[in-house]
Amino acid sequence: MAAVTNSDTVVGEPMGRSVAAALGSRAGRWAVYAIAFLWTIPTFGILVSSFRPEKAVKTTGWWTFFAHPSVTLHNYSFVLNTKNGGDGLFTYLMNSFKITIPAVIISVGIAAIAAYAFSWMDFKGRDWLFVGVTLMLIVPLQMSLIPLSRLVYKGAHIGNVTIFPAFDFFKDSYAPLWLAHTCFGLPFCIFLLKNFMSGLPREVLESARVDGAGHLTIFRKLILPLSVPALASLGIYQFVYIWNDYLIATVFAGTDKAPIVQQLVNISGSRGQSWHLLTAAAFISMFF
Repeated sequence: MAAVTNSDTVVGEPMGRSVAAALGSRAGRWAVYAIAFLWTIPTFGILVSSFRPEKAVKTTGWWTFFAHPSVTLHNYSFVLNTKNGGDGLFTYLMNSFKITIPAVIISVGIAAIAAYAFSWMDFKGRDWLFVGVTLMLIVPLQMSLIPLSRLVYKGAHIGNVTIFPAFDFFKDSYAPLWLAHTCFGLPFCIFLLKNFMSGLPREVLESARVDGAGHLTIFRKLILPLSVPALASLGIYQFVYIWNDYLIATVFAGTDKAPIVQQLVNISGSRGQSWHLLTAAAFISMFF
């Protein structure tokens, strides 16, 4: 009888573990569904409010729409109209794309090259230089905005000696914004990509060196293809960060090159009294 009991216990243990694993996976899946549902509720509320009249938006919650439905397209027509919204919301959308896409390509591209150098190239002071790059992550953005702005537009001077000339050709272009986003984003990008690239298989790179491949060939044909997941993740992060940036755009962008984030502030009014229009403009920004 003892032997039978022991055998039943031994046979039953894997079954118990599989049932527990199934229940755990099911519970985890439903937890993810619940979190995703709760996460989308504010977005759904913005969508509903964007189609409601001004009085209804300012006096009742968006959930009352289902009890007393009232739909209007006035909010969208107002923010998209060039007479009401300045140059029109699509103009600021295009400005955001012109700022964000080049800034992401430049920052991620330079960071990939630097990360490869820190990971697989031996040069004097490499570790200390990487420590310096990492320490730049703790420098507050606000401390560097004005010095960088003066450096770009006025240069650096000691007395009558010019240390760094002003970039006069930058003034009427998006280049100051690309430069600012690249400078402020490089420390994080380099840190992230270096940690990924340094974990790539050393044997693959050594085999390429044995076959006579140089650093450029290894970087182009091995490192970049193997780093596609990290590059894609970093590119998405940088895109969202730069697209939603307001502080750098306020300092470096003029009125004719302002991104959509700045226009959202203008649409809401000086005292936030027009936030019923902000719902439509914000949803357009999220959609794109």
